[in-house]
Amino acid sequence: MGKKKEVLNALDPVWERIQIEAKAAVEKEPLLGGSLHSCILHHSSIEQAMAYRIASKLASQEMSEQILRELCDDAYKSEGELSMAGRADIVAVYQRDPACNTYLQPLLFFKGFQALQAYRVAHWLWKKGRNDMAHFLQMRCSEVFGIDIHPGARIGKGIMIDHAHSIVIGETAVVGDNVSMLHSVTLGGTGKDDEIRHPNIGDGVLLGAGAKVLGNISVGSCSRVAAGSVVLQNVPEKTTVAGVPAKVVGAAGCTNPSISMDQIIKRK
Repeated sequence: MGKKKEVLNALDPVWERIQIEAKAAVEKEPLLGGSLHSCILHHSSIEQAMAYRIASKLASQEMSEQILRELCDDAYKSEGELSMAGRADIVAVYQRDPACNTYLQPLLFFKGFQALQAYRVAHWLWKKGRNDMAHFLQMRCSEVFGIDIHPGARIGKGIMIDHAHSIVIGETAVVGDNVSMLHSVTLGGTGKDDEIRHPNIGDGVLLGAGAKVLGNISVGSCSRVAAGSVVLQNVPEKTTVAGVPAKVVGAAGCTNPSISMDQIIKRK
């Protein structure tokens, strides 16, 4: 069994690194030993660790930690893409957030990552027609993390939500892969349409702090939305938009703005 576990870890470098970092953290800060063992070292897979973390954060008098953990376990066993997306999210946070020094930190401390993984479970429930339970997870994420992501929204992998306070993502919103967003971003609607009423965010987009993207519009891949902007019209790919209402002010500035995280607008 021990050899089998070693082989599995070798095939899961993200989880293996998290375990190594957790052991080092226990030695460096013994007072966190209990938490690190409960959250990481007692588990044999990243799926178990993420299920435990989601359940422990969202449990309440209305829904026990045990029930939520079993729910998350079912989701991860049923759909392998959930945990693969979680791994990609961890790497994205580590690579793009200068305040993140380990793979361990997002799983333990970063509410943007934690809320995103809870959304992924809620979205799994939504697709299975278990809308009430999905809404319950949405409600708890809003209460605990201050982040409101509708379980019907479709969000890709490799997502980095920095600081993550007051993030709002509506029901029909679509977010591509490798997107980065900062706090107070809203992907919202402009009315009460029953059809698609929220934006479609392309791959590799960088959404600055406080950016509001509203309505059934598209933000092209590898574009930047400057902090505080209000976007009401389609954004071409590989461009930068800024202002209220937002207008094109130049090119994106680089090939992958969501990875470089460069938010400086260089005017000619």
